[in-house]
Amino acid sequence: MSEAPSETTASTQATVAPPTAKRSSSLLSTGVGRNLGLVVALVVLCIVGAVTAGDTFATGPNVLTILRLAAVIGVVSVGATFVVTGGGIDLSVGALVALSSVWATTLATQQLATDIHWIFMVSTALLVGAACGLVNGLLIAYGKIVPFIATLAMLAAARGLAEIISDRRTQIITDKSFLDFFGGSVIGVPVLVWMFVLVAAAGWVVLNRTTFGRRTFAVGGNAEAARLAGIKVQRHTVALYVVAGLCCGIAAVMLMARTNTGSATHGQLYELDSIAAVVIGGTLLSGGRGTIVGTVFGVLIFTTLNNVFTLNNLSISAQSVAKGAIIVIAVLLQQRLARRTTSS
Repeated sequence: MSEAPSETTASTQATVAPPTAKRSSSLLSTGVGRNLGLVVALVVLCIVGAVTAGDTFATGPNVLTILRLAAVIGVVSVGATFVVTGGGIDLSVGALVALSSVWATTLATQQLATDIHWIFMVSTALLVGAACGLVNGLLIAYGKIVPFIATLAMLAAARGLAEIISDRRTQIITDKSFLDFFGGSVIGVPVLVWMFVLVAAAGWVVLNRTTFGRRTFAVGGNAEAARLAGIKVQRHTVALYVVAGLCCGIAAVMLMARTNTGSATHGQLYELDSIAAVVIGGTLLSGGRGTIVGTVFGVLIFTTLNNVFTLNNLSISAQSVAKGAIIVIAVLLQQRLARRTTSS
């Protein structure tokens, strides 16, 4: 009889301990907890940059350089967030950026832009990106082709078409008004950075505050359940890839303005960078969970990392190794948190 209280106490302690662990793990699994971790990682990177690169890193011009570089891949990553959240993958984003930039800078297109308005070049880039995204979506949703294979085929086809159109030559932009507008600044911040902010803000609103966003989470979480709930899964899948293609078109315009050119070599390895930013940001590769805010932080982390490596004269190969390691760590953390959430 005297041992009963001790057993009760032990069992009580056993039942009291798990909620604490659950609270800590649940904090890590929330959007706020993940974003806080990203902020900490970004701050640590900035400290490392300031220590290793000295005054070169912690300067206004260098900060603007980081933001300007992050803007282009950031817009691509916003589109990729929609696709991955919806349960897909897009390996063609870099090639779509290249094709859009080449098509928008051909002599014929530039002549029309000169005669009419530079908005014609912008419209061409957006239409090419959206059209390629539409083809991706149709092949995946209605052609029943695995997203990896369909977008891999688009990567090869779009890059090849860009080389054919440009004859493997860099096309120089001659429309000065286009360059003046997109190369300018507003209150000291480059227009390209403002474009990234606007695209990210629009993406956040659409993903978190609209029916389209709710359907995206549903399709990515369980496509069959979404279909039974009345969502037109195939049509929605096509729309997701059109959004990604449109973002590639916007990124092409930004890259054209930054480099003053259209080229079949634009967007090299953007598929790696965008997927890395999305995964680091907390979007599940299996779909059903996505965050634009996390993606923005992911882009900033990788761009800052590249900047720190460059200022310290480290090779591109070392940067690639670091990116690969970070991606693996991020996926492992996602899997661990997913197991904890499932078990709880």
